[in-house]
This record gives sequence, C-alpha cells and structure tokens, in this order.
Amino acid sequence: MTVATSTRLEGIGEYYFSQKLREIEELNKQGKNIINLGIGSPDLPPHPDVVKVLQEEAEKSNTHAYQSYKGSPVLRNAIAAWYARWYGVTINPDTEVLPLIGSKEGIMHICMTYLNDGDEALIPNPGYPTYSSAVKLAGGKAVSYEMKEGNNWEPDFAALEQMDLRKVKLLWVNYPHMPTGQLPTVALFEKIVAFGKKHNILVCHDNPYSFILNETPMSLLSVEGAKEVVIELNSLSKSQNMAGWRVGMLCAAKERIEEILRFKSNMDSGMFLPVQLAAAKALSLGKDWYDDINAIYTARREKVFELLQLLHCEFSKDQVGLFVWAKIPATYPSGYALSDEVLYNANVFITPGGIFGSAGNGYIRVSLCGSIEKFEEAINRIKK
Repeated sequence: MTVATSTRLEGIGEYYFSQKLREIEELNKQGKNIINLGIGSPDLPPHPDVVKVLQEEAEKSNTHAYQSYKGSPVLRNAIAAWYARWYGVTINPDTEVLPLIGSKEGIMHICMTYLNDGDEALIPNPGYPTYSSAVKLAGGKAVSYEMKEGNNWEPDFAALEQMDLRKVKLLWVNYPHMPTGQLPTVALFEKIVAFGKKHNILVCHDNPYSFILNETPMSLLSVEGAKEVVIELNSLSKSQNMAGWRVGMLCAAKERIEEILRFKSNMDSGMFLPVQLAAAKALSLGKDWYDDINAIYTARREKVFELLQLLHCEFSKDQVGLFVWAKIPATYPSGYALSDEVLYNANVFITPGGIFGSAGNGYIRVSLCGSIEKFEEAINRIKK
C-alpha cells in the first residue's frame, strides 16, 4: 500500500545525524571501529545525588501518576532559583516558567503556537538545523540571516534592517552560539532585544551551553524589558549531563507561557515526577559541580586543538560550549570533503560545518564528548 505523506514534510529531510549514525553503524559492522567526534551527547554521568533522588522517588508508590501540564512546583521553583542565582534574573515560578521534555520540543511548541502559513521566522546561518525544520513543519517560512567570523558570529543588524520584515514573527538566536562557540556580550543582547521591540518580533533565545567552559553564564532575559519580547529555552542536557533524561525549560512572560501551554497541553501529559524532582536537585548543585565538569572539558579541548592542528585548521581558543569550531584549509572545497576524508581514511567522524547552513561550508566542528584516550586514539589514526 502506498500512502502519501503530508505536504508539511516537503523539503524536510531526515536529520543529518540520524542518517550519518546509520552509515557509521554499517562501517562498524565492517570492523572499522569508527571514533565518533561529531555529536554533543555528554558521556559523563549526572551528579550521584541526582541519580539517588531519581531512585528514591521512583521507588515510592505515589509518584507514577500523570503530572501537571505545567510541571511540578518543586521543579518550577528550582528553575526560578537557578535563574536568580546564576543569571541574576527574577522569574515567577508559578507564571513565567514551563518545564519541557527537553528544550528541543520547546522549539516546536513555539513555532506551532505562533506561526501561521506564510509567516516568517529569521534563522541563524550557521545555526541549529532544528530551528528551520520546526518553522517549516509549523507552516512558516524559514528566512536565514548570515553571520560571519569577521563580525564575531553576530547578526548583521544593518543587513536585517534592510530586509522586508513585515511577515516576520520570530527571530531565533542562540548564545553561546552553536556551532561556533561565540560568547555573547551585554551589548549584543541589548541590540537583539531592541531589534525585537522595534519590529514587534518575538525573540526566541536557545541557551543550553552557557555553563560549559564559561565562567560568566548569561541570559537574554537579563536585559531590561526583555520579557516584553523574549522567550528563552534552557536545558539540563549539557550543564547537568542529563541529555537522555529530556529535561528542559521555557522562561518568558506570563502571557507567553499561557499561549504556549495551549499547544503543549495537547501534545503530552507531563513529565515523570521522579525525573522532575531529580532535575530540581541537579539545579541546586553549587559551583564545584560546574568547575569539575569544566576542568574535564578543558583538558579534552586541548586534545581537540592538537587534532585540529594536525588537520591544518584555524580556530579560536576563546570559544566555549561542547564543541570546537574550526576553519578548514583552502585545499578542501568544503567541510564535507575534509569530514569524509577523515572518516574513510582514519575511521574518525567529524561534523562538517555545512550542515548548520551555507555559512558553515568552510568549517568543521569537533565534539568534546569523549575521553582523553578517545581523542588520543583519533589523533594517532589521523597521523598515520
């Protein structure tokens, strides 16, 4: 039987990493033993106390029912306290925060809540591919805005002002920026908020990397008046090593939370309570937790620098986050070419920058999610 797929899937391909992981699986079946340095899935465990809370709460007989669509008050209060402690941002736990089953679902929720057919959303190039896919699935039109290394991977606001913005409802931004690792400045955040206010555009800030290799976590909501136009997504996947637990959050003004909840409440029936309570514990961890994690990532990053130097790539040592972004030698036509050469000749997978948009074609990205021994083995393979 042949069944036609919906028109909303037109132009939506399978996620790049989904395809590539299948190829790597086939290569491994051939005995290649591929070292995967492509995906930012933390290989370190959460804090033991977090796992302990999950175990203890899961053993109770009264924690297995459906939960509130708005999340447990315990988790919402923990999120508000976390924002106050680390970002200096005051949010009302009852009205201005919405726990998510991973922040990736929040991207879809936002697009489905606000976009009608033909509405436009500004998407960073390079940027996370899911922004564009979610916009298209919601019936909107993804309009990319190019960012360049020479402009510190910031939006070119002069160029944005020259665009026809009449149909634009959303602006997607992401700092610390993925894939480039560029840190934000207060001035940049102020410009973003001012742009959203001027053009009546809802600014959607995706903020999962602010604690990784970064001593000064920032929230776009810290800008005065930001709640008028900003929705911020955040996640425990990277900062707390809880990627598979699927715990995220959406912080915004009360009106935005209520609007998005109208969609979200029709999509799921809440998050498993023991996971929420364990997440609350994770958010209460002190500076020692982040320092210990970042010490590990710092050592790994030095190995990645060594690997990239072997490949004659150029890169900034000031970038943050779970990856290192690097410019490829001019002898390669694209990051795809260098990625494939390393994969098929050295059995090491590195992400081509072009999957993040045309502005990433001349770059590659290496994940820090692997042991020192894993990086040393990758280096040795490339040397051969």
